[in-house]
Amino acid sequence: MEGLLLFGLFLLILFAGVPVAVALGTVSLFLIWLYNLGISGVSPNFYAGVAKFQLLAIPFFILAGLIMDRCGISKRLVHLISLIIGPINGGLALVTVIVGLIFAGISGSGPADTAALGTILITAMAARGYAKDFSAALIAASGSLAIIVPPSIAFIIYGVITGTSIPALFAAGVFPGIITGLVLMIPCYIISRKRGWRGERWGSLKEIWDAFRAAFWGLIAPFIILGGMYGGIFTPTEAAVVAVFYGLFVGMVIYRELDFRALYELLRDTVLSSAVIMTIVAFAGLYAWTGSTMGVMDKFSSYLLSLSTNPAVILVLINVMLLIAGMLMDAISIYYIFLPMLIPLIKIFNWDPVWFGVVMTVNLAIGQLTPPVAVNLYVVCNIANISLEEVSKAVLPFILIMIVALAIITYFPWLSTYLPSLFKL
Repeated sequence: MEGLLLFGLFLLILFAGVPVAVALGTVSLFLIWLYNLGISGVSPNFYAGVAKFQLLAIPFFILAGLIMDRCGISKRLVHLISLIIGPINGGLALVTVIVGLIFAGISGSGPADTAALGTILITAMAARGYAKDFSAALIAASGSLAIIVPPSIAFIIYGVITGTSIPALFAAGVFPGIITGLVLMIPCYIISRKRGWRGERWGSLKEIWDAFRAAFWGLIAPFIILGGMYGGIFTPTEAAVVAVFYGLFVGMVIYRELDFRALYELLRDTVLSSAVIMTIVAFAGLYAWTGSTMGVMDKFSSYLLSLSTNPAVILVLINVMLLIAGMLMDAISIYYIFLPMLIPLIKIFNWDPVWFGVVMTVNLAIGQLTPPVAVNLYVVCNIANISLEEVSKAVLPFILIMIVALAIITYFPWLSTYLPSLFKL
């Protein structure tokens, strides 16, 4: 009964069109009152949910990504990769995925990367004959790589909830992110070859060298951010601050495309995005606490175990559950709602929490593409001036191939655990 109230009321309010954070808070407060769980505990719980040092990395990484995009790093990367890819089938489509992987190493936010790629590539792909729905779907899928490739905001949230090392999670996301990017290239090539979409030409050595020099500062940004963490120079939160100052240096001193007026706009956008995230974090934490206090989370774990004790079967069930949840909720809410239920299973089956964090995050990356709550699709629809119905059909091949990548990452854990063990994180 408690579980039905907890999840049923939430879904009912959500389908009524109420924002996720408001739905989480409404259900939590109602059940705290109904079951007399102690209304005095709401304020401390609310504060404890956001008063964590690691969460400071989120606004800084968001700001770093916005700065890097505004100072022209993404367009320079597109130009460089286009010259290298040349006139092969799906040239600009493959460029989109590669640039998405590189830019993911700066931002950590799926919607932010989708906006950065879409602003540059929607028009460019249309000029070369690519269908608008295909271009929009591909950009949304490439943007979803941002929460798999470090520095990922999703990994920060997972690490805060579970107490898992965030640098270890960042290292664990490298190979899965590359694998997901590579599989996204498969439908790019097949569809482009079928429809006759090709790149333009090979760049000359001089053109490639000039483009490399122009894009150099963007190419080394992920190495500065991640290298500093793995070298023990700074923490993930400090790395986010370093990324901001690095972006300011590149934008104001090297490229000189960033002024104080633009900086004000970027700070404003960062505050708005961070406020939305932190509001969800606070209410989702309260919702998770309410469910745990009611005993719903433990009952859910026991229910899954009653279906099967085979870990492979349980993993399939978990993946299906998370894929469905990704259609209805944002990633942060899913972490806070489902992790309290899944942590007991992680302990029972002795799963590596770093690997499990990667598996869960890949699920949620797919969730950014699956309607009705598909944040990346909404972003790219706004940029491309295309309907959600059109892009939802075009994104299906990318969703299916990402599920293949999910299966590989799920059943080959060493892909996620090798780098953390190598760096002894």
